[in-house]
Amino acid sequence: MSTTTPLNGRQAADTAPEAGPGYDVRRTLPLRVEVVRQFRRRRTLVAFGILLVLPWILVAAFKLGGDPEPDGIPSLVDVATSSALNFALFALFVSVGFLLVVAVALFCGDTVASEAGWSSLRYLLAAPVPRARLLRQKLIVALGYAAVAVVSLPLMSLVAGTVAFGWGSVELPTGGSVPVSTALGRMGIIVGYALISQLVVAALAFLLSVTTDSPLGAVGGAVGLVIVSNILDAVTALDDWRDFLPTHWMYSWMDALQPQIQWTGMVKGTAISVTYALILFALAFRRFRTRDIVS
Repeated sequence: MSTTTPLNGRQAADTAPEAGPGYDVRRTLPLRVEVVRQFRRRRTLVAFGILLVLPWILVAAFKLGGDPEPDGIPSLVDVATSSALNFALFALFVSVGFLLVVAVALFCGDTVASEAGWSSLRYLLAAPVPRARLLRQKLIVALGYAAVAVVSLPLMSLVAGTVAFGWGSVELPTGGSVPVSTALGRMGIIVGYALISQLVVAALAFLLSVTTDSPLGAVGGAVGLVIVSNILDAVTALDDWRDFLPTHWMYSWMDALQPQIQWTGMVKGTAISVTYALILFALAFRRFRTRDIVS
């Protein structure tokens, strides 16, 4: 009776089956195949369903509850029903700190761990698909779906807001307004920064995905990072150390709503987010290159 032992990364590469005639590494695991595979998963449909339905739920809440009443502190909720653009900004404000975090973590944390959990990762590598290419293809598709998720919420919010509240300029909570022509450009900056600020979540979820066979652990770990970071950010005794927390600059996009855009916070937030993301992505590729694939 024979037994088999798992191979580490180098052993697997040395004992991989020889490719047959016509083999081209560039044709292994095409992006379109991975896109379809990811799209057919239930979590993809559920995540997009929630993001696309949420704006209509918010519209229903405002219609049932009436116009929001100011509570003494200017905020986006005070002007949420002023126009479609105001409503989209409010929807992004209430979602960027948790709902979008969960969506991004789900797409990037599930992509590799789920394959290991289903015992299909080993067969993908035996195709043979080089490890670096497999991980790169999965990362591209995961980031693509995460970006679509982040963008889909404000887009659907614009549709729902136009139907419910009409089209018009952006009313600022502190007074004044921004004309539509200018507001649309500001909206692009805001959504772009929201994408960048989620890179840390995506990178950590991806690193955990190549480390564990549990998709729930990868997603939960990334979401847990945001929760811990927000708690530490509330500790004012940390002073300037809070600037290095991955979520400290998450809402810096609100500086784009000033009469004159304030870039300082968004520049610092971009630098922190991109730096953390590059380090975590590099660690993910390094970890997967030498990981024992037993499932």
